[in-house]
Formats: sequence, C-alpha cells, structure tokens
Amino acid sequence: MLLKNHLIEVFKQASLENNFLLKENVVLKWVHRFGIDSLNDLLIHSSLEKEDQREEENQEHISLIDEVHKENQEQIKLELSKTFENIEETKMESNGLETARGNEISSKSQNSNKINQFTETPKLPLPYIKNLRKWINNDKKAS
Repeated sequence: MLLKNHLIEVFKQASLENNFLLKENVVLKWVHRFGIDSLNDLLIHSSLEKEDQREEENQEHISLIDEVHKENQEQIKLELSKTFENIEETKMESNGLETARGNEISSKSQNSNKINQFTETPKLPLPYIKNLRKWINNDKKAS
C-alpha cells in the first residue's frame, strides 16, 4: 500500500473516532513528506470518502425503512382481513340468531296455541263432596 493511501485511511479512521491527536500527526507527516500544497489532496480524499460512507449509510437506512414499511403494510392487510372475517362471522351469527329467534317465536306461538286449546276445554265438575275423599285417595294411588 502506498504511503498516501495509508495516511488517507488513517486520517479517515481518526475522523470517524474523533481522535484529534492522530489526525494532527497524520497531517504533520503528510505535510513533511508531500508538502503543504498537497494537503488539500488528503482533506479532499477523506471528505469524499466520508460522503460516500454517509451515502451508503443513508441507502442502508432507506432500505431498512422500506422493509419496515412493507412489514407494516402486510400487518395492516392481515389485520384488515381478520377484521372483515370477524364482521362476516358476526353477520352469520346474527343471521343464525335471527332465524333461531324466529323459530322461538313460532314455537312460542305454537305453544300458546296449545295452551289456549287446553284452557278452552271445558273443566269437569268436581265430584260430590261425599265422593271427594275417595276421589282424592284414588288420585294419590295413581300417581
């Protein structure tokens, strides 16, 4: 590796770590070896590579955001489908309850018709009081 490339790499690393002492040492070596006129080369290379790194980090960040957004969209779709399924189930259950209520109402009306039939039948008169004891005793034996 060339000395320039090595010094550029060390300068970048020192910049990332905010190590001012190391950056100063690299700048002194650069100026001593290549002259003060070429110092812009060091700073330009390091700043360009910093920008490239930032751009790469931004791209990674954007791709992560896109992935999270896609996952969120999928979760929303799943929740919506579950909600629609629940709504349909509720409609089905309410329809079933309405038919069951209709059946209950019809069976109640049939039962009330039967009750009305029983109540409409004429009541038999009670036996004479003389025979009442016999009638009660006979009824107890039968049950």
